[in-house]
Amino acid sequence: MHATTDTLAETPATQGGGRSRWLALYILCAGMLMIVLDVTIVNVALPAIQDDLGFTSASLAWVVNAYLIAFGGLLLLAGRLGDLLGRRTIFVSGLLVFTVASVLCGLASSAEVLVAARFLQGIGGALTSAVILGMIVTLFPEPREQAKAIGVYAFVASAGGSIGLLAGGVLTQAISWHWIFFVNLPIGVATVVVALKVIEKDKGIGFGRGTDVPGAVLITSALMVGVFTIVKPAAELGWTAPRTIALSLLTLTLLACFIVREATAANPLVPLRIFKSRTLTGANLIQALSAAGMFGIFFLGSLYLQRVLGYDALEIGLAFLPTTVVMGLLSVRYSEKLVMRFGARRPLIGGLVLIAIGLALFTQAPVNGNYFIHVMPVLLLLGLGGGVCFPALMGLGMADVKPEDAGLASGLMGTTAEVGAALGLAVLATLAATRTESLAEAGKPTLDSLTSGYHLSFAIAGLLVAAAVVIACTVMRPTRATETQADTEAVLEAA
Repeated sequence: MHATTDTLAETPATQGGGRSRWLALYILCAGMLMIVLDVTIVNVALPAIQDDLGFTSASLAWVVNAYLIAFGGLLLLAGRLGDLLGRRTIFVSGLLVFTVASVLCGLASSAEVLVAARFLQGIGGALTSAVILGMIVTLFPEPREQAKAIGVYAFVASAGGSIGLLAGGVLTQAISWHWIFFVNLPIGVATVVVALKVIEKDKGIGFGRGTDVPGAVLITSALMVGVFTIVKPAAELGWTAPRTIALSLLTLTLLACFIVREATAANPLVPLRIFKSRTLTGANLIQALSAAGMFGIFFLGSLYLQRVLGYDALEIGLAFLPTTVVMGLLSVRYSEKLVMRFGARRPLIGGLVLIAIGLALFTQAPVNGNYFIHVMPVLLLLGLGGGVCFPALMGLGMADVKPEDAGLASGLMGTTAEVGAALGLAVLATLAATRTESLAEAGKPTLDSLTSGYHLSFAIAGLLVAAAVVIACTVMRPTRATETQADTEAVLEAA
């Protein structure tokens, strides 16, 4: 793996004792957990926020959208800044911005202040999360340790959202919605203090012959406009609405200008050579498709539990715990063994197949569904599949990356996940709503109409994951380092 040996000389932390490196990993994961929890913990508190601050039904979405636009728009830029200025510097800066913004969110006394603070929170979240995967692969250059470390990170990044559902319900019901933000203050401060002590400061590669300001403006603008298009006009007006089409064309134009700029710039912000890696490109395509399917299903699955089966916020959080537990067990304890035994590609394909099967089963959940019969088996399959495939996917995504591009590749993986999740949610929610409305107009009972709409979204999500399986089988190739290590492990075990 390229993102390993060359960096050792630049990062003394990788040469230190194992304890310091694993403690650094836990600090990185603590920072990531704050970011991941925030996405779902806020959704649970939205009704209370609306009642307290006087949001309209239309404006309430901006509590989520303001964060997503800043977060999704800045991930790629933040990852590259980590390469240029030092990843610890960007990580700590992001934590500080996120923590301060969280306090401002908790203190917000008006809708406008909360939306502005949420935008600032999204900036901090992007700075923090964009560089984490790049830091992990440099901290753990040895294949076995790297696979284990990525497994821990994958669990936090993938399963933290369901923990947020539970935490949001507890905090909102037991205290108030303000505390879903205030809780970040002690966690954020403690994480920053320990990070400065444990994570060795790294020196970035610098800006070289000059800063690619036009490239930074173009890619950030393109991603922000793109995310805005997905979460606002596309979700509310439809994909064929004139405003949606106009903004989509603007996004594509900005992306085209960015590509031209990067191809001709003396010191590009995002060197296009990074996309020559078949493994990196395939991993990001799979990341986008799987995120679209999984994130949309967690959201729409929650709506099925709430609107059809009558669950409250706390019950929904508890319902998703099997996914979290299974994913955590596999990611932390067994993902490294699977990758070292079979290479990364086979666990990736197997995990995606399990997720697709789970989504197919979810299309059979009836109006009067029983949790243990119709829901829990699906969530167990999703947890099993996610725990197997996501650590392998992240490892493959960073496998061919050079040390000086680790932050960029990390930010790219985050960007494709974020954009894929937003796009998947918008498409699946729109299809479900359209199906429900058409059936309701035809005279079908409300619960039947809702369930049928959710079934359609579950089926489409399954097809997205199936497409990811096809890419994994045809595009992805095991890295030689992984294959060699796996073969070595097999020989040693046989001996």
